[in-house]
Amino acid sequence: MPGVVCGKKQFMESELRFSTLVQKDPPTRSRIGTRRIPRVPVNTYKPLLPGLPDDVAKYCLALAPRSSFPAMGAVCRKWKSFIQSKELITVRKQAGKLEEWLYVLTSDAEGKGNHWEVLGCMGQERKHLPPMPCPLKAGFAVVVLNGKLLVMGGYVLSDGTGCVSAEVHQYHSCLNRWSTLAAMNVARYDFACAEVNGVVYAVGGYGVDGVSLSSAEVYDPETNIWTLIESLRRPRWGCFAYGIEGKLYVMGGRSSFTIGNSRFVDVYNPKDRTWCEVKNGCVMVTAHAVLGKQLFCMEWKNQRKLAIFNPNDNSWKMIPVPLTGSSRVGFRFGILDDKLLLFSVEKEPGYCTLLYDPNAATGSEWQTSSIKPSGLCLCSVTIKA
Repeated sequence: MPGVVCGKKQFMESELRFSTLVQKDPPTRSRIGTRRIPRVPVNTYKPLLPGLPDDVAKYCLALAPRSSFPAMGAVCRKWKSFIQSKELITVRKQAGKLEEWLYVLTSDAEGKGNHWEVLGCMGQERKHLPPMPCPLKAGFAVVVLNGKLLVMGGYVLSDGTGCVSAEVHQYHSCLNRWSTLAAMNVARYDFACAEVNGVVYAVGGYGVDGVSLSSAEVYDPETNIWTLIESLRRPRWGCFAYGIEGKLYVMGGRSSFTIGNSRFVDVYNPKDRTWCEVKNGCVMVTAHAVLGKQLFCMEWKNQRKLAIFNPNDNSWKMIPVPLTGSSRVGFRFGILDDKLLLFSVEKEPGYCTLLYDPNAATGSEWQTSSIKPSGLCLCSVTIKA
């Protein structure tokens, strides 16, 4: 073992000589009295990708397939920050790399379990989302904001006691994870919600002890704050909302000022921060979706016609739905590739998803599609990111 001892001795001697040299040239110290001022690093900037300007690096990262983003977000904080920002969607849109996926909340035929699943373009891909941070509630609302899915409010019965929630949970489609956002100011269920101009509105519904609500509030994702806005002219519940051309429309459901279901449409203009009314809305709406600049509705009393609303002149037109399966089958809507999908809300073994293409030639608007959830569709949203 003499070689090892010799190597250790040489190392110790060289370390001692280096220590002596350092002691002969002490570092410069700035003093205010006897207080030392630490040196500030000359350059603490760390690029997203070494050797590239950040704008070029962001473009390179944005070219990756969306399925790779969860792993990329774990590389470092700067990558994660970019992947969860609105800027990623902007860059991917500029690069022509946006991917459109359909997220469906499904339940089994017995209604004993439910889960979120995602279908890729044309339904070739299917996977389950991680479980939500809390159990699913009745009367909840969903909306898409900046490539993220928000699940809000709802009603839950626990130990015989009902509880109304103001909670808001967010699923980030690029990071494949759930998080909790700021709660609404008012706990509510069976309410209307929609995204307009990059913010989310929650309107009406039922509150604590089943009290009907006229209150409305708006969520700003930049500040993570909900702010109360001007209330509706009347309490309204069981309604739905949608955004078209920068305005919020609230339709359907019931109002305390009407007998039965309400045909009034409440319209909110964010620029003026005021509400106005239109009097020819749909009633008892069981499914709705916005495709382009048009609203598609289906009323409970007529499951074999699509009602299409044009906000430019507040007009409606009716489109017959082809008969498929039982005439009593109800539908939920989904949107993929600028086409409307009609999912059955009942178990129909031979049912093929109906597809309506508003841009197809006359006579060929209706087709069937292989896109189908694994269970019964409770609701669906489309996310482009």
